[in-house]
Amino acid sequence: MTRSPYRLLALSLVVALTVSACGGGGEGAPQGGPGQVTVATLKAEQVGLTRELPGRTNAFLVAEVRPQVSGIVARRLFTEGGLVTAGQPLYQVDDASYRAEANSARAQLARAEATANAARLSARRITELAKVDAVSQQDLENAVAAQKQAEADVGAAKAALDAANVTLGFARITAPISGRIGKSSVTQGALVSAGQADALATVQQLDPIYVDLTQSASELLQLRRELASGRLQDNQSLPVTVLLDDGTEFDHKGTLEFSEVSVDPTTGSYALRVKVANPDQVLMPGMYVRAVVGSGVRDNALLVPMQGVARDAKGDTSAMVVGKDNKVEVRPVKVSRALGSKWLVEDGLKPGDRVIVEGLQKIQPGMPVQATEMGAAPAKPATPAAAAAADKQ
Repeated sequence: MTRSPYRLLALSLVVALTVSACGGGGEGAPQGGPGQVTVATLKAEQVGLTRELPGRTNAFLVAEVRPQVSGIVARRLFTEGGLVTAGQPLYQVDDASYRAEANSARAQLARAEATANAARLSARRITELAKVDAVSQQDLENAVAAQKQAEADVGAAKAALDAANVTLGFARITAPISGRIGKSSVTQGALVSAGQADALATVQQLDPIYVDLTQSASELLQLRRELASGRLQDNQSLPVTVLLDDGTEFDHKGTLEFSEVSVDPTTGSYALRVKVANPDQVLMPGMYVRAVVGSGVRDNALLVPMQGVARDAKGDTSAMVVGKDNKVEVRPVKVSRALGSKWLVEDGLKPGDRVIVEGLQKIQPGMPVQATEMGAAPAKPATPAAAAAADKQ
């Protein structure tokens, strides 16, 4: 009983020496063999490049309804917010005075026609008498001149009647274009005047509809340089995808109509206009949208998953690749734009490079690794029974 403490002390020393011998490989020795990583092997492919631009919707046609005569609004002939067609009556202005003017002009025309008919008959008789020298030459000339003056008076009376009818027609205000009409700024009984500043209502054609976009002028210059160098092939004729404010894709594709020829000096951007079919009138003027516009097609492009590219505090980007002898290498890379979940590589990588996308926290440059291709089924881990059998062998 007295020697038991010494026996416990000796046993503790043996255990300590055993543990020390098991860990004697040094701190830098790899534990458990090569690190397990997932890689993405880069392949050259053809990529269609697009740019997502902000914009606002604008009506295809806009017409303000204004009175061309003065008077009291007798009736409003449309429903606010409804659809109207070109030529459809919208307002009726009290036209009593204009109708009286038209009737007066019609009476003046009838009088002028009667006078012209009498002058015509008189000139015919005097012409017959002049053939037998029964009247003087002066009388003949006066009769012919009176006939022509009477005919001119008929023309003037017709023109006056036409003008009166036009003015009378303006008393019924019609829709200048087809589209959806907004609220009315006047009610029945209001006094309107020709040339007034305020419009009575506004009609907008919403199918199709315009989407006005803005793009940086520097981005345009870069695009032109790439097209001129042959790195890109033009694909601006492709349909334009419109994204709504909530991120959903609009059902109908648009077409690029034109690009502005000048740059806004205050913003350094220029405008593009896209025309989009809008049969259900989901898009309304003034809505904020984004449009995906094609900028070019690049051949032999390299795309690397975003998780395989790291960025330091200075903004420099790099990637870890599996190099010779399955050891980790660090490559400085240059990427330009995001295409979905991948970066477009401009420099630093080449086809066939295996970029590490998973397991980056467990590796260091120069460390040997065992790589599994991204998307491939991972190797099944060994069961405890299989591991014990392997140890016995």
